[in-house]
Amino acid sequence: MSKFLILLATLLSAVVVQAETKTALFAGGCFWCMQEPFDHVKGVTKTVVGYTGGSKEDANYRAVSAHETEHRESIEVSYDPAQVSYDQLLDVFWHNINPTQADGQFHDIGLSYQAAIFYQNDEEKKIAEASKDKLGKSGRFDRPIVTEILAAKPFYPAEEYHQKYYLKNPAAYNIYHVGYGRVSYMARIWGKK
Repeated sequence: MSKFLILLATLLSAVVVQAETKTALFAGGCFWCMQEPFDHVKGVTKTVVGYTGGSKEDANYRAVSAHETEHRESIEVSYDPAQVSYDQLLDVFWHNINPTQADGQFHDIGLSYQAAIFYQNDEEKKIAEASKDKLGKSGRFDRPIVTEILAAKPFYPAEEYHQKYYLKNPAAYNIYHVGYGRVSYMARIWGKK
């Protein structure tokens, strides 16, 4: 009887943990460069790069890169809110983009690279707007914060070769990550190496 109760308690705790997981959606330019920072956050249980925000019912790298779908390269972050808050995830987001750039991110220009926070409910919208306002008043930036806060649309996972690109192709990733201006910008604004 006690083995049964232990098994039952284990199963119930797994269901409770699964029910508490939430997701957040962000577009921060090249999705390769957004996955690594979120993967290192305690409480983040999974990240998937993909596409969201567009008008088409499906998305793939070729169509999104050609600006045929109005989607943006994005990341879906699954997280345990008992370990990390949505506000803390927003902080990671802000620290890895240029929130004053409207036409894309760094050297990547075009709609598919424009930064955005995609809220999934009124609470996320309120938190995102407050976070953006706080960032704008911080005095850290000499231009206005232009990152959009938009209602979430369907998210389409990117092709498998894009997932965890920084682990699969570290040399190519580092050349791109550094070469396209993201690393030097973060060092200048936030003091990151």
